[in-house]
Amino acid sequence: MKFTEQERDAVYKTIFNRRDVRSQFKPDLIDDEVITRILTAAHHAPSVGFMQPWDFVVVKSKAVKQKVKAAFEVANKEAEQMFSGEKKEVYSQLKLEGIEDAPVGICVTCDRTRGGEVVLGRTANPEMDLYSSVCAVQNLWLAARAENLGVGWVSIIHHEALREALNIPEHIVPIGYFCLGYVDFFHEKPELEKKGWRKRLPLEQLVHAEQWQKKK
Repeated sequence: MKFTEQERDAVYKTIFNRRDVRSQFKPDLIDDEVITRILTAAHHAPSVGFMQPWDFVVVKSKAVKQKVKAAFEVANKEAEQMFSGEKKEVYSQLKLEGIEDAPVGICVTCDRTRGGEVVLGRTANPEMDLYSSVCAVQNLWLAARAENLGVGWVSIIHHEALREALNIPEHIVPIGYFCLGYVDFFHEKPELEKKGWRKRLPLEQLVHAEQWQKKK
């Protein structure tokens, strides 16, 4: 099965135009068919031993979103205190979530018991199931962008608090909570780059030939 040049270019366009969205969400509802397409794409991510360790908690309820937002607020206040000087001032002005603004939230999880005690491909590195679930996140994000939806990763939240808010069993690992919705616009560059938090590293600094090389 070959891809045309146009199809290939569309994949790269989606990758390069993916953004972490926090403040541009519109209240427009997302059709269930669209959500199903996005989750289907996430479910077709690669997974070690084909264990498919992910589950998806879809959140539309205002009451549940409020619980997630409260958990974020606690972790965000803790995080702000970890910075100092100019960084702390910039951090305090950043909007780092769109939990209540986005019409849909999706929590991606990892069931580390799925597939039994011994899973093909996870014998030497048991964390491969977690990495597999992150692959599902990437598929979800790119599929959403191709649907012209914005996605925001709420990473500033304690797993235990997220478990409590979403009634997630103790043996299930939350990978991330993601806000989905249509947006007013997409930033041309990542928002943190635009606001001077960090710059994109040059690719040539990150590529090594044959073995690890110390960079100047």
